Amino acid sequence: MTAEFAVVLPAVIVVLACCLAAVAAMGFQVRLADAAAVCSRSLARGEPFEVAAQQVRTLVGDVRVETEHRGEFVCVTLSSTGSGKNGVGPIDLLGFTASAHGCALAGGL
Repeated sequence: MTAEFAVVLPAVIVVLACCLAAVAAMGFQVRLADAAAVCSRSLARGEPFEVAAQQVRTLVGDVRVETEHRGEFVCVTLSSTGSGKNGVGPIDLLGFTASAHGCALAGGL
């Protein structure tokens, strides 16, 4: 093994780990956006908040759920503050906040 290879190999591993962490964080962001849409549709159909919150916990784990009524729409904001409960990896380790917002027409099917 040459000295150059010994120096470059750790740098390549660090770059690869950063890329994998970014992919995992984006995957969680997509799941969070899907959960926000599911929760807003659930609440728009008139289901109780507890049912919608349970759906969110099933999809993405322990996140904060905020609801808001905007005229005819029911809107939901989900956020995860990297508390270590989701097992998300980079979001939990670095303490980032991931959030997503979804709205649905109230009274929809």
